[in-house]
Amino acid sequence: MLSQEPLNIEDLDGPHPGQRFLRLQRPAVLGTLFLFQSTLRAREDRALIIDFSGVPYVDSAGIGALVGAYVTHNKAGRSLACVGVNERVRNALKVTRVEPFFRFFDTLADAEQATGA
Repeated sequence: MLSQEPLNIEDLDGPHPGQRFLRLQRPAVLGTLFLFQSTLRAREDRALIIDFSGVPYVDSAGIGALVGAYVTHNKAGRSLACVGVNERVRNALKVTRVEPFFRFFDTLADAEQATGA
């Protein structure tokens, strides 16, 4: 059964100037699409790090929002990094053939260092 709990998003400043950190909890799915998209678009920091360690799965709407964020960041010369992506989410990105768009890191520290000043 799919979770009906809403996506929880913590929107934090990163440790380096120009970094933004989003910590997601719960599935990124159609029912939470508006919240996810509006949070992704809320600021224009140089680097966005999204922590997926609390996300058990994504659906096509969640993947679409993520691809939209990638396109927006890429066009503006900004970076986007994903941390803690589990096998199920990673497989969804592979199946939809969008995995190559993203940079993946095992830890927040690795992502911060790669996208930091």
